Amino acid sequence: MLATTTDADHRDPEDALAALRAAVGPGDDGAARDARERQAQLTKPAGALGALEDVSVQLSAIAGSCPPPVPARPAVAVFAGDHGVHAAGVSPWPQEVTAGMVENFRAGGAAVNVLARACGARVVVVDVGVASPVEPGPDVLVRKVRAGTADLSRGPALTREEALAALLVGAQVAADLVAQGHDLLLTGDMGIGNTTPSACLVAALTGVAARTATGRGTGVDDATFARKVGVVERAVARLAPDADPVAVLAEVGGLEHAALAGFVLGGAAAGVPVLLDGVIAGSAALVAVALAPHAAAYLLAGHRSVEPGHTAALRHLGLRPLVDLDLRLGEGSGAALAVPLVRAAALLLGEMATFDGAGVARKQG
Repeated sequence: MLATTTDADHRDPEDALAALRAAVGPGDDGAARDARERQAQLTKPAGALGALEDVSVQLSAIAGSCPPPVPARPAVAVFAGDHGVHAAGVSPWPQEVTAGMVENFRAGGAAVNVLARACGARVVVVDVGVASPVEPGPDVLVRKVRAGTADLSRGPALTREEALAALLVGAQVAADLVAQGHDLLLTGDMGIGNTTPSACLVAALTGVAARTATGRGTGVDDATFARKVGVVERAVARLAPDADPVAVLAEVGGLEHAALAGFVLGGAAAGVPVLLDGVIAGSAALVAVALAPHAAAYLLAGHRSVEPGHTAALRHLGLRPLVDLDLRLGEGSGAALAVPLVRAAALLLGEMATFDGAGVARKQG
């Protein structure tokens, strides 16, 4: 079970975040260069392995070695929280589903549990803001900052202090998992109504229109979708032009978004790749990269969600999704599906023969 206290508990939260941001350094350019050179020597046409070649180079830069180690112990952190904006009628699902799904994760019955078992990943659930009580247990960590956000359609979702607290929860979960030997961190999320704050974050941090950033989430009808777009437009309009990333997060984000942003920063600070899931993770990653631009070097996009805001987030982050299967579940499901591809990229760079080693003639000219 993960630790129940954070290293940042006895520090000023602003100072703790500043230290975290400072700990996120760039990838190793030399290792990346070595990886590209080795790719050019492998027994295949240049570029024949497509995105897997890019992933192998990125993994080398993250690890500082070529070839990179093959990720052996992935872990999914599913951050769960509720949203006051649910009261604005942006989702047809009852808020109680969030707590119900936490119990489903605990029992191992959710899609992410199945997919995690398939790729050998551990699943850790973190209650950072579920509206109802959650019992702690093995791999169910209660780090509740508050019992759900305020209604972002009426005002700020969080105070700055709450946003900082949730960021630091996520960072500490990442640090704990890395300390326990996990070498690939996957983002997961659960929270009824959480695609609305995701759309707000995407619109605020990429500059796309609210309608472009907003999707139908769990499958809303036209009237609900129009209402959702209006909520996003009005919430984003409240933001000051010079609002810093934490202020944006506090105004229109969610507790799981804040924790995921911290999780990304924590993974990057520890020098471990972070495999993103869908639109919730993408919107949180926008916050993380706005706080620490070098964090982008540690990010891999597991998949592309059908939520339109996810495409906008990926474009802004410069990420290419490894899987595109029209998924819109969340939980970390798309990230878990991509784990074998990440492993394959590292294996190919390390184990494929070179032209010289195999005695294979190269292309002439």
